[in-house]
Amino acid sequence: MHCMIRVLAIAAVLSATQSIFAQDSLPSWHNTAPKQSIIDFVEKVTKEGSPDFVPTADRVAVFDNDGCLWCENPVPFQVAYVLDELKRRAPLEPALNADPMVQAALAGDLGKLLEGKHYDGLMHIIAITHAGMTTQEFHSRVQDWLKVAKHPRFEKAYTDLTYQPMQELLRYLRANGFKTFIVSGGGADFMRVFSEDVYGIEPENVVGSTGRVKFEFRDGKPVLVKTLDHLFVDDKEGKPAGIHQFIGRRPIACFGNSDGDQAMLEYTTIGNPRPSFGLIVHHTDAEREYAYDANPKSSGKLTTALDAAKKHGWTVVDMKADWKTVWK
Repeated sequence: MHCMIRVLAIAAVLSATQSIFAQDSLPSWHNTAPKQSIIDFVEKVTKEGSPDFVPTADRVAVFDNDGCLWCENPVPFQVAYVLDELKRRAPLEPALNADPMVQAALAGDLGKLLEGKHYDGLMHIIAITHAGMTTQEFHSRVQDWLKVAKHPRFEKAYTDLTYQPMQELLRYLRANGFKTFIVSGGGADFMRVFSEDVYGIEPENVVGSTGRVKFEFRDGKPVLVKTLDHLFVDDKEGKPAGIHQFIGRRPIACFGNSDGDQAMLEYTTIGNPRPSFGLIVHHTDAEREYAYDANPKSSGKLTTALDAAKKHGWTVVDMKADWKTVWK
């Protein structure tokens, strides 16, 4: 009898322990309101038989990349790639040095590059460093850069500067039948180089800014050549359009960090016939990462979306208060 009681007691302890581990799929999150809001939403939409149940086919979750899944300071990492490419090529191509936008980039004048409604200077230097080559050549150049480039403050590879809490969130959602997508203003081809290895998000699940590609034969082989013709900028109002064009299903969960994500959050949560969820990562931790909202260093301005969060009931994550750790 005593032996039986002991076995039952051990089994109960093991069961309770397994339950605790099973429940805590977000161990890098403090047990504050944002974590609970995520869990409550996921449990609500995955409980069969409940009025809020959402079939797996419609469990679409979209994530911004810069400032939401990984760091975006002191400049977005794709811009860091562009600047490094210009530094590499300028000594080899004297004509580049006469270009005023290249001069601004090499001088670190980001304000000049971001002038104009569509960031004309930035688009210009992106064209110089992205267009005219094959998609495979571009993929290889970005891949080689990621192997050696280091963040100027943290002295780590850029792909090591993803947020551990968001990595856990991606896995938690996928474990509960969600399909996860990146919907970002960054270049789709740039993000597809690393999205699967870094986030577990397949290249076909990346929606980003794109230009037309041309089919050609080079050296007797069929290739796709990158251009910036018919450029689609996947930012602000472009994000809901990109979701419709490239995903074809309305998301029920949306995660962002800036005013550039506001339209995507609104499209996901306002008037959605299914239960929906919106979350904003607020950068409040200058010690472990950066602190900014109204006055970011380069990108990631957060003012109107922060106000809209109160109106629409979006969850706001205070990075300093709600995350136990920042880096993966």
